[in-house]
Amino acid sequence: MSKSVLFSVNQTLKKCFQSLENNQKVWNSVLSECKPLMVSLGNLEEQLRAFQKVQIANTPLHTFPDLHQRLHFKLIQAVDIVLGKLTDKMCSLQSVRDAISNQVSGAFQLYEQNIGSLDLATCTQRSPVAPSIADMLEWLQDAERYYRQQFLRRKNLLLTLRADDLSLLETAPKRWESLETPSGEESISESPLAAITDVSLSG
Repeated sequence: MSKSVLFSVNQTLKKCFQSLENNQKVWNSVLSECKPLMVSLGNLEEQLRAFQKVQIANTPLHTFPDLHQRLHFKLIQAVDIVLGKLTDKMCSLQSVRDAISNQVSGAFQLYEQNIGSLDLATCTQRSPVAPSIADMLEWLQDAERYYRQQFLRRKNLLLTLRADDLSLLETAPKRWESLETPSGEESISESPLAAITDVSLSG
């Protein structure tokens, strides 16, 4: 077994986890920016629903021509603006997903290129201060799957939203929030990130 190969693989995996940690911070930052937008969406849905019950013709405002249509247009326009901002945020999330996917793909490619020089015992060997190569590859694979699924679920949610469908707008904020606590098989732990970035994988 070549020590230089082991060193190269370990260093690549370490850099990959450091990049994953940085991308995770960006991802969380973008999601925090989405929260007030989802709140705005819910508020606009309430305004639209209340507006449907208003009979302007029976109020002193009936003297203003086309007021009902103009107010309705303003609300619909406001919904479209918020949806547009959320779409922009999805582009940022997509960039994070792509960056993570590329990093993980590169790590697996390097491992496969050097698999002939790494025996099973070496790949599965772990110590009190460092996980095994197999552990790290598994964690990376889990992380890549997590962000890929999260992105697709959020994108699909936004694609269903329209300003004229109040029922979907009403449930959108809670559905969006529910994605932050995925089921066990979809979740990833932050502890592997700390385990990798806090130790020296000098090989």
